[in-house]
Amino acid sequence: MQNARDVLTPDALSMLQTIARAGSFAAAARDMGMVPSALTYRVRQIEDALDVLLFDRSSRQARVTPAGAELLREGQRLLGEIDAVANRVRRIATGWESQFTIAVDTVISKTIMMELCEAFYHLSPPTHIKLRDETLSGTLEALTSGQADLAIGVAPDSGNMAGVHTKPLGLINFVYAVAPHHPLAQAAEPLSDELIQQHRGVAVADSVQRGGGLSFGIFSGQDVFTVASMQAKLEAQLRGMGGGNLPLCMASRYIDSGRLVVKKTERAKRQVTTHYAWRSVAGATPGRAMQWWLAQLESPATRSALLERHGSA
Repeated sequence: MQNARDVLTPDALSMLQTIARAGSFAAAARDMGMVPSALTYRVRQIEDALDVLLFDRSSRQARVTPAGAELLREGQRLLGEIDAVANRVRRIATGWESQFTIAVDTVISKTIMMELCEAFYHLSPPTHIKLRDETLSGTLEALTSGQADLAIGVAPDSGNMAGVHTKPLGLINFVYAVAPHHPLAQAAEPLSDELIQQHRGVAVADSVQRGGGLSFGIFSGQDVFTVASMQAKLEAQLRGMGGGNLPLCMASRYIDSGRLVVKKTERAKRQVTTHYAWRSVAGATPGRAMQWWLAQLESPATRSALLERHGSA
């Protein structure tokens, strides 16, 4: 006896759909250009392989049984997926990547990334987009280790690696900020390193997998609250759980509303020019997904929005 895989072919599933739509074996046979006995034989083969009754033949009508109805539902879904796979294969043959992974530093606006992904999917490409949240040197590592095709928000010293291309994304200004009820909010300025060291600092963990990673603005012996993203660091400082440097583009609205207080420190303000980077193979033409994303990043408005248009914390 044949097994289910042998009989549940796309052609067989389509045949069952035709029978259900026509309402009888005779009508379906006419529609398909078959003799009724041949159609009945094929249905019997499927029923025997599944050990179920798909159609109630007690009358002239071909009434679908509950088991038959379930097979028809799943069959319709499977036929749709087969068509979708065929379309994807045809589109991939035109140069689209099957998957495109983007490592996104947590300093980058999630809102704008979602808007860009939405615009990309409006093209109806066959490409699956995968976003990876990374921080500090982990953003570049995801790219160089082959886990990402494009990295947005990488450090400025990433342009000397073979096969890696970088372009500036924009300048990020950092400010030292605390909540209004934090002890340092009322302290005399400029804040000394010794004074800051006495209070808990909030730090973002580097997502790099190898080595110790990077850290900024943390002093030896200081109590540190470590979080996974720049958004979490902002939230912690809004709650008064510690102090630290925050990107002005993320903190400005809370500074304006009085939920954060900027404090001058003895150290110079930190400024970082962040970049985007991508991998390429010499002599190979970039895929269409890569071409699309790089074209978007050529826009000054897009680059600015990625750094400045942050949602609420």
